[in-house]
Amino acid sequence: MTVTGAEYLAGALEEYGVEHVFGNPGTTELPTVQAVADSSIEYVLALHEDVATGMAAGYATTRRYHSHHDDSVNPLGVTNLHVAPGLAHGIGNVIGAAFSGSPLLVTAGNYSTDFQHEEPILHGDLEALVDQYTKWSASIPSVEALPAMLRRAVRQALTPPTGPVFLELPVDVMTDETDAGVQRLGPIPDAGRGDPDAVAAAARLVAAADEPVMVIGDEVARSGADAVRAAVDFAEAAGARVHGEFITAESNFPTDHELWGGAVPGTEPGFIETVDGDTVVFVGCGSATTSLAHDEELLPDATIVQIGPNGWELGKNWPADASVLGDPEHVFRELTELVSGDLSGSERDARLERARERVAEFREARRPAGPDPDDPRASKGQLGEAMAEAASDALIVNEGVTSGRSVQYNVPLGPEQWIGNKSGGLGYGLPAAIGAAIAERERPDPRDVVAFIGDGSYFYYPQSIYSAVRHDVGLTTVVADNRNYRILKDNTLRVLGGEERDHDFTAMDFEPPMDIPANAESYGATGELVDDPEAIADAITEARRRDGPTVLDVAIHD
Repeated sequence: MTVTGAEYLAGALEEYGVEHVFGNPGTTELPTVQAVADSSIEYVLALHEDVATGMAAGYATTRRYHSHHDDSVNPLGVTNLHVAPGLAHGIGNVIGAAFSGSPLLVTAGNYSTDFQHEEPILHGDLEALVDQYTKWSASIPSVEALPAMLRRAVRQALTPPTGPVFLELPVDVMTDETDAGVQRLGPIPDAGRGDPDAVAAAARLVAAADEPVMVIGDEVARSGADAVRAAVDFAEAAGARVHGEFITAESNFPTDHELWGGAVPGTEPGFIETVDGDTVVFVGCGSATTSLAHDEELLPDATIVQIGPNGWELGKNWPADASVLGDPEHVFRELTELVSGDLSGSERDARLERARERVAEFREARRPAGPDPDDPRASKGQLGEAMAEAASDALIVNEGVTSGRSVQYNVPLGPEQWIGNKSGGLGYGLPAAIGAAIAERERPDPRDVVAFIGDGSYFYYPQSIYSAVRHDVGLTTVVADNRNYRILKDNTLRVLGGEERDHDFTAMDFEPPMDIPANAESYGATGELVDDPEAIADAITEARRRDGPTVLDVAIHD
């Protein structure tokens, strides 16, 4: 049977288990859009290409959780963008997907291969445009090459370390015909158990430590919920205090565990004061440094152990005294057995007692601020407490750059319960939350999804709400509304020094304020202003009960 390239693409994606394509169509994508429409795959419309990419990334991250419990689930997210400007629009969240390790197939149409040399309107070198943020980028030169290149792209996206890939789809390739069959995808490997000698060397260093500290990153959660449980077993066996790397996009260690000391600050003094053990074990990290340049060497005297599936990260910022290239769950299991045999019970108990004391110190020092008697709006601490009361069983998607810290402090987060924006580029969280909610409703027992979004982040892509309404997505969005870019004010003091009264904070305040409920309602969602701190938890609870998307504008102070 002969089919067009576009029909082959849709049929192969169907056979690979893809259920949605997220996109914003253009003329060069019409063959692909039509083929998708004629298949069982749902085309999810976004009003902006970066929204489509963010939705696909959030969908892929959530589907990966499902795939850990069901081998039949393919977590691949697929997005279809429009030539050079459309791909450029989507690159912001391709970057987000790259930092978040989302298994994502990014596609874009292009003019026919025999016409591109004339440089028509919207033309550009698509591969070069996106290459630095993908595991692989390529243009499909002919319909004969399509089957192998598609299979290769999907496998690259799904193989650890996972991430986005890009395929350019010229119009003539999509309209030419082929009788090729779909190439089987085959099993996707994990990163393995690690070299036994390297694992043994790492175990010896941890057993010989006086005060081990573990800094844990998102490759742990990407390995699966069992890897998170294995991290707990290892920490308890080693008597190690545990911190998250500077920005964690997933829940890699239970936040209510007695050894959890919170995330490592992105400041130089904060990093040095937190990662202060004589032996530091970095596991699955991708952002293990400060957010700005540091004057002092961060770990001048520590013994360094590094573990993870990405060889680029091992020994990248510090010489590693032991490094293990492998899947975190497998390596944790081996390390736990070895360390348990090498460490006496009394030494382990002494380490655990010291670790608990230090964790208590960190939690007290990082306690979010309470109410301000001179400001009737909620504090970030009160908002975090309300989230703990009303959303502790939900999947939380976070892009509250400063206020999200209070949520992480207050909500007891377990495996597969937190998706965040790891790249730092705004505009990822709200689209990702919609993609996550679409993925959740495919499960027999779907969880509620609550998006926790800063007001500045919300207004990057408020039109995301239209897609949630159009596709009848149940989503509660909590907007932490302090009417300013607080993170920029904080960083002004870090970079330029002085106190707040010394700065004008140019372009950092939202004056006049934006009407978030009216904006949400303009897209067909329910919008509600919550300006009473005591009403926040009830408003979240009611929104979760409501059908369709609800946006809560929660007034807070800094």
